[in-house]
Amino acid sequence: MMNHVAWLLVCPLLVTSFAQRDTDADIASQVPAAMEILEAWEEGQAEKRSRYLHMVYWTPADRAPAADYRARLQRMLEHIQAFYAGEMERLGFGRRSIRLVYDAEGKMRIHLVKGKQPYSAYNVQSGHAIRGECLPTLKRAGVDPEDETIVIFCNMADWDPEKRTLRHRSPYYASGSSRAGTAWQLDSPILDTLHLEKKAPRLHDGQYGHISIGKHNSIFIGGIAHELGHALGLPHAKERADERKRFGTALMGSGNRSYGDELRNEGKGSFLTLAHGLRLASHPQFSGSIKELNTQAKVKLLEPALVPDGKGFIFSGTIESEIPVYAVIAYMDPEGGGDYDATTSSAIPDADGRFVLHCHAHAPGKPAQLRIVACLVNGTASANARAWSPFVFPYTVRRDGTPEVTALSRRLSLAPLVEAVNRRDRVAVKKSLVFLQKHGVDETTKAVARRLLQTLNPGAHAIRPDEVPVDTKTVALADLAPDDASVGWLKPIRGRVPDPRALFESAGRLFTSGIYAHAPARHVFTLGGRWKTFSGQAGMYDTREGSVVFVIKGDGRELYRSRQTRAGQLCSYRVAVEGVKELELSVENGGDGNDSDWGLWLGPELSR
Repeated sequence: MMNHVAWLLVCPLLVTSFAQRDTDADIASQVPAAMEILEAWEEGQAEKRSRYLHMVYWTPADRAPAADYRARLQRMLEHIQAFYAGEMERLGFGRRSIRLVYDAEGKMRIHLVKGKQPYSAYNVQSGHAIRGECLPTLKRAGVDPEDETIVIFCNMADWDPEKRTLRHRSPYYASGSSRAGTAWQLDSPILDTLHLEKKAPRLHDGQYGHISIGKHNSIFIGGIAHELGHALGLPHAKERADERKRFGTALMGSGNRSYGDELRNEGKGSFLTLAHGLRLASHPQFSGSIKELNTQAKVKLLEPALVPDGKGFIFSGTIESEIPVYAVIAYMDPEGGGDYDATTSSAIPDADGRFVLHCHAHAPGKPAQLRIVACLVNGTASANARAWSPFVFPYTVRRDGTPEVTALSRRLSLAPLVEAVNRRDRVAVKKSLVFLQKHGVDETTKAVARRLLQTLNPGAHAIRPDEVPVDTKTVALADLAPDDASVGWLKPIRGRVPDPRALFESAGRLFTSGIYAHAPARHVFTLGGRWKTFSGQAGMYDTREGSVVFVIKGDGRELYRSRQTRAGQLCSYRVAVEGVKELELSVENGGDGNDSDWGLWLGPELSR
């Protein structure tokens, strides 16, 4: 199979077309192609329309349900159902949406649950306890919350109609997948779609201040739609500039605060991105198909490659799966802000599984992650929640908004070798080395590859720093043997990081050598007074969220202490070690415990 860098380079017209496409063109080209794959899978599925959204109204033991809750909830959920249907239709999927349950009289079925304790016993952290109180009622009704999507409305608002003030202590979050999910929502007497158009009267919300009753309902009904998205398996993601200009605010970004704004002429309102419309298209509630819903397929990303493209880049690869993949989504997520500020790109794989993602809309001056998610026809998606997933790629962005992707490009070149080394598959290792030689990688990539190969022989002897021949002027400390080594997680390891990605990456850079030092860590080397300078950098392993402090000691005397160091930050050091007999490298936690404190000594060198 042709390497994807080569494939892109021999197809300049294809690259240009991707660079010049706009949102409408993406919708027009991607949705029919995705639907063709989905419909081929769904054909012949006998078990249709078997997944629904189930409503629970929960109220504390000392509270009656809020006024008119059944009619209000039905209006709100049908409004949200129409929103999803309208957005899916706009995107070209047809009016696919959530499926509600009705009784014989046409009223939405709502399961009423009385809490075990008074209002004062619950707060925003009580979601798990409240859900537990709802389970018996749901199970008696034949609803399995582990196999369905449920929304729990919590009657935990304090509304004062005279002062027109509202405060609440309700759980307000959600999580889920194509198989099952739970969303916790607030209910109050003034929550109603009938108020969405109103600019008056005004009220004081304990969280959002003085706002109109219409805006209050935009925020909280939008919150229902937003959290429902999480219960259906959608992550956060904001709109790109081209999407914002056309459609408004992405529902899974800040769109929970703009829902219905267009009804008051206060903005464009909220919308579903193409990326999230693609993900929902296969959800059982939207597709009506549960074919192999519980099958967890293995997904492989083969021959990933990257080509810079102006202030963005083009990412390509081949996706392989036991269940067909109908779409590939890229999330470009800058550091900070959770994942609310991630932007998206999407592509449909061809018959051979090849795809091309055009990735722009990067946050200037920030480290970032590229997360690749494969959407499978059975409604599932490749794992993307774990930062250490092989589908996660760190990179940095310059202040002018141009991604710095040299390290990422190198890592993609090394990916087949890393995978082969992880499997200790020496035949695959040889093939990977031939691939690297054939494609003329740079010296840094070659140096990383050599050290990675050395990890296949962990028992190979390494000399101590005081045994290095005197005519050697500079040496990588990571290639030498310590007298003592200990780390706070797993075991000391040479030549790599104990993670499937394996490579020494920090702040979006790839280093040729390093020492894994999860806090608390200690590495002691015998110098024998034979070296003059110790230099290098130190930082957190990319995608880890801890904080550490790096300390260098010579014969027990502290020579260097770094600031508290977090992800995306690098510390440089250059200390005199002339006459030092014992060098000690320590990594301490940054004062907040040692969870995820994957410290790295990067490119450490001794010179004389």
